[in-house]
Amino acid sequence: MKLDFEHYQSAHCESGVTSSLLRESSLNKITEPLAFGIGAGLFFTYVPLIKINNGPAIAFRTFPGYIFKRTCNALGIPVVRKKFSSKEKAEVFLNEQLEAGNPVGCQVGVYYLSYFPREYRFHFNAHNLIVYGKEADNYLISDPVMDKPTTLTSYELERVRFAKGALAPKGQIYYPKNTVEITDEQIKKAIISGIKKNVSLMLNIPGSFAGVKGIKYTGEKIKKWRGKLGLQKAGLYLAQLVRMQEEIGTGGGGFRYIYAAFLQEAYAYLQKEELLEISKMFTQAGDLWRTAAVQAAGIYKGRIGSQEDFNLMGDYLIEISVLEKDAFLALKKIKWQ
Repeated sequence: MKLDFEHYQSAHCESGVTSSLLRESSLNKITEPLAFGIGAGLFFTYVPLIKINNGPAIAFRTFPGYIFKRTCNALGIPVVRKKFSSKEKAEVFLNEQLEAGNPVGCQVGVYYLSYFPREYRFHFNAHNLIVYGKEADNYLISDPVMDKPTTLTSYELERVRFAKGALAPKGQIYYPKNTVEITDEQIKKAIISGIKKNVSLMLNIPGSFAGVKGIKYTGEKIKKWRGKLGLQKAGLYLAQLVRMQEEIGTGGGGFRYIYAAFLQEAYAYLQKEELLEISKMFTQAGDLWRTAAVQAAGIYKGRIGSQEDFNLMGDYLIEISVLEKDAFLALKKIKWQ
């Protein structure tokens, strides 16, 4: 049982899954950057009270599943999404969809993905992949971050679909309910809706933990980590930040590059010159995130570690928060009509 499905490598798992599942109905119009932008995928949050891998919870993307959901909703595409308490029922439902000719998206844990290099396997449960067939006991897997299709045995797939811990996937499966023709006019409206949603997410969420305020807040906290936590634990916290930024999908810098590409593609539909200039700002933000990652890596690997090094690390994030705030304010000012 193998569906007629073509694998495409992507920069980020969920936007890659979304664009792949919508490829046929959109006649290849919904690219990964469009899926990411329409789905308002750019985000930041720092929640020190929640621990993942013994470090604070830090996210550079919106909540798992929202990119697919928002993109489909904006384009008027009905969605099927299910979670399961029973592993047996989850497998039966998956097999039924494959028999019906539906490739499906699955949320999974990373730690037991056998085709991932060992250094990339740790307890993170918000990865996404596509199952598009089954041959004997092997499920056919299109993982967007891999360069070619792969397989998982039924046991291996069950294990990652029911991984335990934070953001446990609970066998989550999702796919477009039916094929709906997507017009250019729908895409234009969806682009505007996605931009407005992302502006709100990054500028308007109350409190200091999320959006551009969250980036600044994290930068200020990093300056205090060495004195408060000690050099070793502070280094582990920075390692957590870099892991979430650079090793989970595309993280901080990569997400900004995808969003810059989205704005360039949005310009082709909307012909708003401002989009091209703002795109450059997000590319600059991506560069700064990568520079910050190099600084953090130097600290947790022990090459540097003075208070001045932590101060510089914090200043990078504060500079990023200012730049991204300016970029989203510029998007907010665009007159769409």
